[in-house]
Amino acid sequence: HGVEQSYETAVEWYRRAADQGDAKAQYNLGVCYQNGHHGVEQNGDLAVEWFRRAADQDYADAQCNLGECYYNGHGVEQSYETAVEWYRRAADQGHAKAQCNLGVCYFKGLGVEQSYEIAVEWYRRAADQGSANAQHSLGECYYDGQGVEQNYNLAVEWYRRSADQGHANAQFNLGGCYYDGHGVEQNYDLA
Repeated sequence: HGVEQSYETAVEWYRRAADQGDAKAQYNLGVCYQNGHHGVEQNGDLAVEWFRRAADQDYADAQCNLGECYYNGHGVEQSYETAVEWYRRAADQGHAKAQCNLGVCYFKGLGVEQSYEIAVEWYRRAADQGSANAQHSLGECYYDGQGVEQNYNLAVEWYRRSADQGHANAQFNLGGCYYDGHGVEQNYDLA
């Protein structure tokens, strides 16, 4: 693209733009600090600082990542409640990963009152956007009848969508459906 690849130079330019308030640059700088790559030493505190700056500008990717920091206690004191707040801000903007993460919180009752029904709503929003994780989770809800009426056919449909994207657990669950004949004709060869 006309210049020699240099992570150090990229980080330098991210920092210049981030210091001027550019939300995407702030997010990118946060990712560099979160993962400790591109010539930057891993630093959870700085990752959170940059994610927060971008998140405060309604940058959905940063809001989701900030939620994950609170969920896991990386760079901040662990808080499911605060994670849910950030996931919701991103999810309300249509961010599929945040929608799936919010579904997990409702499914497990982490930071919110446990509700399979609300979990399914969030999983479905993310699944409809192609999130393999959400499709797998939605398949499990249909398989087990959690938040929805049990329906092996729909479980297989969602497992298949997720499995087609390479989701290993969905592939395993789909194999189990073929083995047991749940939602599909029993077929040991396909299992």
